[in-house]
Amino acid sequence: MRIASDAPRTILGAGLLVGLQGLTGLIFAVILLIHAAGGASTPGSNIYGEAAYFTVLAGGVLAVGIGLLLGKHWARGPAIVVQLLLLGVAWYVFGPSGRPEFGVPFGLFVIGTLVLLFHNRSSEWAQGDEEAQS
Repeated sequence: MRIASDAPRTILGAGLLVGLQGLTGLIFAVILLIHAAGGASTPGSNIYGEAAYFTVLAGGVLAVGIGLLLGKHWARGPAIVVQLLLLGVAWYVFGPSGRPEFGVPFGLFVIGTLVLLFHNRSSEWAQGDEEAQS
């Protein structure tokens, strides 16, 4: 069974990676809720609000990943924007946070996703070039 018959493999690969990012964000939101239920909240923090925030953001990222997997042209633009934002997060984790063991692999993951999104076949597909579709 093929997910999207008109999208090139580069778009489908990017859709899988972006969808994985969205699922990871949703898992993070659930972990926040578990910690809040366990009493890990500190005075002045709103873990429930933070979990809701991450749920909305991760849900949007997951929707973009699903859109790419379904071959929707609209999903490529938001996917690129999300990757550029996450590249900044990877830089922050690598540098100012002092955790290169997390920042480097995450940055490489994001760069790999960007490479798929900017691949020639992906760009031609996004512009509607019939020869790029496979």
